[in-house]
Amino acid sequence: MARIGYARVSSQDQDLEVQIERLEAEGCKPIRSEKVSGASRDGRDELAAILDFIREGDELVVVRLDRLGRDTRDVLNIVHELDQRGAFLTVLDPHVSTRGEPGRIVLTVLGMVAQMERRFIKERQKDGIERAKQAKVYKGGTRRVDHEAVKAMCAEGKKKSEVAKAFGISRMHVWRIIKGEEADVTG
Repeated sequence: MARIGYARVSSQDQDLEVQIERLEAEGCKPIRSEKVSGASRDGRDELAAILDFIREGDELVVVRLDRLGRDTRDVLNIVHELDQRGAFLTVLDPHVSTRGEPGRIVLTVLGMVAQMERRFIKERQKDGIERAKQAKVYKGGTRRVDHEAVKAMCAEGKKKSEVAKAFGISRMHVWRIIKGEEADVTG
């Protein structure tokens, strides 16, 4: 029976150290971590690896539920996958586990709150950008990824997952760059 830790932050400039230290203090081993958005499961290779190798009786541990995901459906699907394997989910803050039915109810509510929080963040961001545009001070975001370098690596025959890892982005982001869907979108 293993306690497997999972730590996640949304962007490359954020730090995973606090989450990893907390998971280590809880006796988690191994601990998998990644720097990728929690809006969906796309590009979350470390989480996928955990779900692939987790066994009956194992426990997936996260510091907060929003580290697992910000979409209620994704979180509930992960819980369902763990159930199918006979494994459990434990959230440290607040302490909730899927070992009992009350924990499942609390997780559902927390998942809904995380999703709502994400929606509020996006709305505030959109409002801020609109105000900046009206004040004629909005210059747009700066690209964080060299699109030409991404395309060059793909042209060399590198796998999308390799390219994504090299640039610290999701595979979906790589696909969008290749398809040219991000002409004016920051990344």
